[in-house]
Amino acid sequence: MARPRQPIEVVEAKGKKHLTKAEIESRKSSEPKPITENINPPTYLLKAQKKQFIKYADQLKRLGILGETDIDALARYVIANDMYIHVVKQLRKVKQDPLKFEAWAKLQDRYFKQCKSAANDLGLSISSRCRLVVPEPKSEPPKKNKFTKFEKRAAGE
Repeated sequence: MARPRQPIEVVEAKGKKHLTKAEIESRKSSEPKPITENINPPTYLLKAQKKQFIKYADQLKRLGILGETDIDALARYVIANDMYIHVVKQLRKVKQDPLKFEAWAKLQDRYFKQCKSAANDLGLSISSRCRLVVPEPKSEPPKKNKFTKFEKRAAGE
């Protein structure tokens, strides 16, 4: 099975593929770029959730990976994270009652899985960010020309 196509920046940074300038330009022009002009929290979020949304949205915009199409995915993450925190607080209160504890523990597991899945999709987890990071091209120092010592210098130098 073929691997997914990598962004041209990743291909260039790895330096393993030799592409012409025309091929690089055509790949750059055909790659989708996120639209970041109109990213606002959805109206169905609570006030505290909107603050979290804005915090994460600003961070993801700076990384250049959040677009308008990702608004609902980020909102779902914020909601699941908020619910997870609420369930953890409830678990602390009912730890003496095994039946209630089990019910809350199932909810905790459900919200944890939702948070983890959404975080991976958005690049909010360590492993997903590692997949998003574009490696820096290796910069080699300029090679010294071994024939410069044989050049005839101008009389004034």
